[in-house]
Amino acid sequence: MKFGIRECANIVFRAKQETQIGSTTFHVGQPVLYIDTATTSSIEQATTSVYAQGGRGNPRLIAWEGDKTLTFTVEDALLSPIGFAILSGAGLFRKAADSTDKVHYHMTTMTTVKADGTIDLTEALAEFGVDEAAKTGKAEICLQDAPLYVMGIEDDGSLNGKIYVSTDSAGAVANGTASINNDNYTFKSVISGFTEAKNRNVMVDYYVDLPGKQVYEADLTADMFAGFYYVEADTLFRRQSDGKDMPANLTFPNVKIQSNFTITMAGTGDPSTFTFTMDAFPGYTYFDKTKKVLCVLQIVEDATKSASRGEPVMPHTEGHEHDEESVYNDIFDGASNAGMFKDEVDEAGKKVHVVND
Repeated sequence: MKFGIRECANIVFRAKQETQIGSTTFHVGQPVLYIDTATTSSIEQATTSVYAQGGRGNPRLIAWEGDKTLTFTVEDALLSPIGFAILSGAGLFRKAADSTDKVHYHMTTMTTVKADGTIDLTEALAEFGVDEAAKTGKAEICLQDAPLYVMGIEDDGSLNGKIYVSTDSAGAVANGTASINNDNYTFKSVISGFTEAKNRNVMVDYYVDLPGKQVYEADLTADMFAGFYYVEADTLFRRQSDGKDMPANLTFPNVKIQSNFTITMAGTGDPSTFTFTMDAFPGYTYFDKTKKVLCVLQIVEDATKSASRGEPVMPHTEGHEHDEESVYNDIFDGASNAGMFKDEVDEAGKKVHVVND
């Protein structure tokens, strides 16, 4: 059989240990992330060769190969918050649906000071779902513990260095630090009394309070890195003889995601892709604890029909609640392993371990 490959792979990352991302805890074997929007995926194996050389012309006589490495790389066209947390090792936070906690979010708005000295930021806040009738909503301007600057701008939008200060009787905005009680103001007259700035174009630099349940927050710290996962990739291989697409599955039982990443933000050219580069380490698959492998490739030649997405031939729909080390020790010690495996004898009389139904 000969086959060609011209199809993206769909990838699933499974937790190798109990993993918490944000407020969600993923158990051992449970899918953490599916990638079904990959643009490319590739496997690269590299080895180092050394030689014994001698004789006339110093030819190579014997070769030794070692230092084998296997790298699995996936480029994704889209990225989710959990995908970014897995890729970067960042902590991911989002408040519960019933939480009333707020988070700060930075905003800049170019607008014009009205003749009465007020600045209307309603339209800017409407992006977050302001209730226009009640002048309340999901976003509120933070004036208690965050800086607020109202700066003069030229006709071309560049800053001219001028900072306007409020003389409103309810409070003052001095040196850009607001000390006004937000409850005393409506969205349409958040800042008033800018007598010098009337009818002038300004840039307002400020923060808003958003409901914590509305914001994903990823914290990149110096001591957090991407982790280890059990990875499966399913794709299609096309058979040369009849052009039939055969489901194929690659299993990487133990990969470490590299924490290096680049996110490009540009208004021209191709959109940014998000690259997951994984170093494969020897590991046990779920269904064979007798040897460690870097990767397993399975091709289903006798599939009755092809599909746009090949299904894995080693299904496991529920997370395996087990500690790998203890399971392996139980197997090789002949001890009980909660009925997960049973011993049978094959045709050659060899004792093998198989999975219980």
